[in-house]
Amino acid sequence: MRPSRPSQNAGHKHLREQAALPGCGDLARTRATFRHTIGGLREGLSTEAAIKQEVAVALLTLPLSFLIATNLWIWVALVGSLLLLLATEFLNTAIEQLCNHNQPEKHDAIRVTKDLALAGVFFAIALVALIWIAAVLARFGF
Repeated sequence: MRPSRPSQNAGHKHLREQAALPGCGDLARTRATFRHTIGGLREGLSTEAAIKQEVAVALLTLPLSFLIATNLWIWVALVGSLLLLLATEFLNTAIEQLCNHNQPEKHDAIRVTKDLALAGVFFAIALVALIWIAAVLARFGF
């Protein structure tokens, strides 16, 4: 059990507890989540080359998805794979940022952690390629 520490917002503890209950504070939490999401998007797009590249690819391939997809579910798979790739890249970036914050110097454990996160991005890229190649083959019958 951790010792309690004084909080600047100790008088608002009941509000934090109430906001954690289902149905309480939903609109305020949703607005805050949206603001933080926009902040994360801005940060990623302004600082990370991989995110910029993947967003550019997604924006270029989105119009192609309408030409390639022969039905709604194929279109959902095409676009969904791109969104999954972006989510994976943002999570990879967050892990790298956290690692760099906690251990700025080179460290084997941090290298392994970053390599594992990057492997996740690799598999997301492989999934995107698999889905897009299958859709193109299905559409154009190569």
